[in-house]
Amino acid sequence: MRSIGEMARDSGLSVSALRFYDGAGLLVPAWVDPVSGYRWYGTEQLDESRLLARLRRAGMPLADIRLVLAGWSGADTDLVRQLLHAHLRRLEQGLADARSEFSTLRALLELRENPMTVLPTAAVGLAVSAPELAAALDAVRFAVSTDPELPMLGGVLFDIEGEALQVVATDRYRMAVAQAGVAGHDGPRVQAVVPSPLADAMRALLSDDAPVQLTVDGDRVALETGDRQVAGQRLDHDFPDYRRLVRLPAGRRASIDVPAFRKAVETGPVRAGESPDQGGVSCDVSVLRVAADGVVTVCEDVDDDQGHVAVNREFLLHALAAGARDQLILEFGAPTAPLAIRRTDTEDAFSLLMPVRLEN
Repeated sequence: MRSIGEMARDSGLSVSALRFYDGAGLLVPAWVDPVSGYRWYGTEQLDESRLLARLRRAGMPLADIRLVLAGWSGADTDLVRQLLHAHLRRLEQGLADARSEFSTLRALLELRENPMTVLPTAAVGLAVSAPELAAALDAVRFAVSTDPELPMLGGVLFDIEGEALQVVATDRYRMAVAQAGVAGHDGPRVQAVVPSPLADAMRALLSDDAPVQLTVDGDRVALETGDRQVAGQRLDHDFPDYRRLVRLPAGRRASIDVPAFRKAVETGPVRAGESPDQGGVSCDVSVLRVAADGVVTVCEDVDDDQGHVAVNREFLLHALAAGARDQLILEFGAPTAPLAIRRTDTEDAFSLLMPVRLEN
């Protein structure tokens, strides 16, 4: 007999997935301890569990999987072949439909392009608070994308408007926004996407409280303090409209003690989830629930209430570290809405984590 942990390890299914499939009647344990409720599986069930894992990765509906497993155990190869072929045809048709839709979308994008809309080329120079800019870069750096297919996200956005410099980074699955005060700019809004190596060089320059001068001149961005300077070309790409992306409906807010909460996340239960930034492979997921009294817990089971959200555990730990505070605020919306991680002293510095789809 195999324990549920051994079955999970050898089959590629998570423990929570095995519990789900037991409840769904797809893969029922050979024996359940009547006292502890612990599940045990027969050796012959390993092949079925591996087959089930493959079918789920291929996106086959549970109803069809039930028939495939029945045909597999009964050696009804004709039924199994027909079901596999039918699912493959659905996938191919879905891909063909998606290609058609994307072709139409590309045509619409070409119509929307306006070659006359360019960022200002006039030189802009302004004074920036070195500690504030250093803190802003530290708060967003973790969210910069490394995906070569999305070069516009491979840097940090400097968004200058009025007396504020918004610093923004996103890799689609997380976003971080911070702000630094500026002086000497009274012109139109200016944006520049600073490549991550240049942003890191700028951060290294901000080691003291000396005055800092930020210059955007055409495609060149420079940061100067005293007799030291770092400069380079900004990315020749438009950054997404982050202001639109952060318009979230109000959610439930809960204050957390960061050191204690970090420990709870690091040592608490994890679920298996699909990490889209890694091609859909499994990642460790923390399921967070906020109770009516505002207490946030890391839980294993998910019920039908609206007080939970599942997020990539590694991303959550990065966001907590980037918050650089012993007290932060977590804002929960619906389970499908981003989790907002906010500072207690300002609304201008926050992170967003997209929810992760849990494996069944």
